[in-house]
Amino acid sequence: MEGGGLGSGTSMRMKESNEEDRLSEKLEEFHGEYFGWALACCSGQQEDARDVLQSAYLKVLEGRARFGGRSSFRTWMFGVIRLSAFEQRRKSFWTRMLGLGAALGTTSEERGPEATAMANEKIDRVREALAGLSRRQREVLHLVFYHDLSIERAASVLGVATGTARTHYERGKAALRRNLGRWENEPHGR
Repeated sequence: MEGGGLGSGTSMRMKESNEEDRLSEKLEEFHGEYFGWALACCSGQQEDARDVLQSAYLKVLEGRARFGGRSSFRTWMFGVIRLSAFEQRRKSFWTRMLGLGAALGTTSEERGPEATAMANEKIDRVREALAGLSRRQREVLHLVFYHDLSIERAASVLGVATGTARTHYERGKAALRRNLGRWENEPHGR
């Protein structure tokens, strides 16, 4: 009987090891997106985002956060990251977003000073427009536009009803259009 018990224990450890390997693979698969979301949750502060992501990964790997299968793993992980950021209580949420230049069509190619100034002005205007939104509107828009989540999945990440997320999404888009439209009609150069 003892031999059977030893084999059973070895089998359990192998199973746990295989689960850990699969979990690590899932974390690696979307690491870039997870880091992007952590950046968004930490106002673009890379060091803070790294800390939040490390905290989220540890919660998952240590079993303090467990995937229940009610959504995709990726969507669930966005929620774990958001909660980790919330726990660290960052004072200025979303004041700066990295990756905004790519979203506005800027590239890493060399640009002249005038083109660089115009791109920076656009980035500043979008940041200002985003800062004028409610926190929830910014979160929903970020998840939908930057992480390509559906509104339903964004609602799941944020822990709100789909209708609530849809309302924040629509109101946020309308406010951005208004705010950015005002800028387009203003003379440039302030």
